[in-house]
Amino acid sequence: MATFDQRGQTVNNQYNAARDINFNSVENKDDVIRELKKLLEEVTKATKSGAFKDEVAVDLEAEVKKALIQAEKPEPNKKSILEYLATAKELIEGLTSATGLVTLLIQATEAVRRLL
Repeated sequence: MATFDQRGQTVNNQYNAARDINFNSVENKDDVIRELKKLLEEVTKATKSGAFKDEVAVDLEAEVKKALIQAEKPEPNKKSILEYLATAKELIEGLTSATGLVTLLIQATEAVRRLL
């Protein structure tokens, strides 16, 4: 059994990403797009909940939105999508409040690498 020593930690806002996003089950481009849309919805919810500072929230939402827009193109640019997702991850990577979203961004990146 895992134990966690959390003494001395302070978390102002914690945001747990929805459980209905599953990049591990995607099998084609349409599945990737569907899950990216769900991810964008979660990012929007997290920013509205105050999980991130204003500047981070705006940039995070923009990067995920750009990844989705690129994925929806008839011939998506895989490199661009991966860059957008990497930037989004970097924006929130060190934030305790964003652990779930970081995990989803990693899964999204792997799905894009596999399928686009």
